[in-house]
Amino acid sequence: MEENKVIEGAAVENAAPQAKVANEEFNWDVFENDLDLYGGSKEEVEKKYDESLSNVQVGEVVEGTVVGITKREVIVNIGYKSEGIIPIAEFRYNPELAVGEKVEVYVESAEDRKGQLVLSHKNARQLKSWDRVNQALENDEIIKGYIKCRTKGGMIVDVFGIEAFLPGSQIDVKPIRDYDIYVDKTMEFKVVKINQEFRNVVVSHKALIEAELEAQKKEIMSKLEKGQILEGTVKNITSYGVFIDLGGVDGLIHITDLSWGRVNHPEEIVRLDQKLNVVILDFDDAKKRIALGLKQLSPHPWDALSADLKVGDKVKGKVVVMADYGAFIEIAPGVEGLIHVSEMSWSQHLRSAQEFMKVGDEVEAVILTLDREERKMSLGIKQLTPDPWADIELKYAVGSKHKAKVRNFTNFGVFVEIEEGIDGLIHISDLSWTKKVKHPAEFTQIGADIEVVVLEIDKDNRRLSLGHKQLEDNPWNAFEQQFAVDSIHQGTITELTDKGAIVSLGENVEGFAPAKQLAKEDGTTAKVGETLDFKVIEFSKATKRILLSHTRLFEEVKRQEAQAERAERRKADDAAKDSVKKINAAVEKTTLGDIASLAELKARMESAAEAKEE
Repeated sequence: MEENKVIEGAAVENAAPQAKVANEEFNWDVFENDLDLYGGSKEEVEKKYDESLSNVQVGEVVEGTVVGITKREVIVNIGYKSEGIIPIAEFRYNPELAVGEKVEVYVESAEDRKGQLVLSHKNARQLKSWDRVNQALENDEIIKGYIKCRTKGGMIVDVFGIEAFLPGSQIDVKPIRDYDIYVDKTMEFKVVKINQEFRNVVVSHKALIEAELEAQKKEIMSKLEKGQILEGTVKNITSYGVFIDLGGVDGLIHITDLSWGRVNHPEEIVRLDQKLNVVILDFDDAKKRIALGLKQLSPHPWDALSADLKVGDKVKGKVVVMADYGAFIEIAPGVEGLIHVSEMSWSQHLRSAQEFMKVGDEVEAVILTLDREERKMSLGIKQLTPDPWADIELKYAVGSKHKAKVRNFTNFGVFVEIEEGIDGLIHISDLSWTKKVKHPAEFTQIGADIEVVVLEIDKDNRRLSLGHKQLEDNPWNAFEQQFAVDSIHQGTITELTDKGAIVSLGENVEGFAPAKQLAKEDGTTAKVGETLDFKVIEFSKATKRILLSHTRLFEEVKRQEAQAERAERRKADDAAKDSVKKINAAVEKTTLGDIASLAELKARMESAAEAKEE
């Protein structure tokens, strides 16, 4: 305690001497009792003081001066006995607000419970905002706005307390990739459109810089020349090309002018904001279109192609494009050759190129044609393997037997493949010795294996004539005796036509019965599936034809019976005639009495003969 007293005493000794009251005879009694201290009552003095202050009306918009700014509040003096406090959030559209700046405020209350003047800058702005916005549009005025948030197609901007729409296309002259970086920012705008009915406001930041850019574009366009090389920045990438900013004017590099090689998408070549040199290919001053090129800055790859490369050489490359008719192979950037589908395999079958390769495959091929002037090249891959037709006579000699696979049908035969590249035709007549084949589908099916015999070789046209029935001996040599004319065989009707019926006479043997030869003994006609006896009425080894008849079987029996009956009658007639002759001879030698007896006998015999004939 003593220590504190020492310190306090020291402080008193060092303190400045107290100020003396100027009027030592000040009448405190008068002051404390509110007597006429200033030549009038206290009420009169307060009244005069109030008259010296501004006359503030609640609900009025007045102009004030910013006298202080804190982290949370802005202190504004409007000439009233107390200063007003406004949340700093109401000034977020104007981050450059400074002490001494004049602002409009709305008087909400002369004093609150704390005796504080209550002001609002936001309400003041809103009361006058519509007039201000219309005035800004009429005067083409540049105004400030606060970007509150994103919305569909653009941004919402606080302008004079009104929520205005800022389209995404009106934020800047270049495409915007990230809209979020503009949120909570204050920017300058121009009012470009107002809908008075719905009180909608559209603003633009792009409009502020377009006029300046237009002047820059005119200057740049006036200096452009074809073939000129300029530096630019990748502004936008699309599927069809790249837009380049040349410093105020845009140009387009079409995807075909990015590289001498094939480009699936421009992103394979360039990236956003990349700086690169480009050459001017063409431009339209009126439309302000500029065509640019990138690949033209390097020599054409065909010009750099080795002079030693020739037809017959083997090359390696990558499949870059596929089509049904073939594949394009890139053997160097910008140098491509076509492998036609016919050069992919020695096979003659119609096939798609996709069956052999796909995009991205690394392949080896042989150069078939090379045209440096036209910059065209054709390639082949089947040439990497021996031609199977080179020694066809040795490998598939006439008469040799092989297994083949059925590939296709025609009305006249079956196309088969013995091996890759070796195809042949089995004519429909060479499928079976005995069966009448109307279509190959009745005999075999596509994809099935079939045994064949080489009948003929056409090396020039790469064709083989093949047979299947030749695997067996010709059974018609044996059939000639087995199915001799007039021989009778049991057969089953397998098919009926208007002309007749196909009759199966056993395994792999068929005959034909004409329609009129199908009548049965009871008067009906034979049907499919019936098994009957048939008589061979005609046999041809040359045409391999057996003609049959069922009708003749019972017709001939009747004919034979009729012939036998006629023979019996002739025999009886002959016997009667002989008897008459004998009687006549005897009559000549007898007497008249005998003659009468004989005549009676003759009459009886003739009557008996006539009765028998009837």
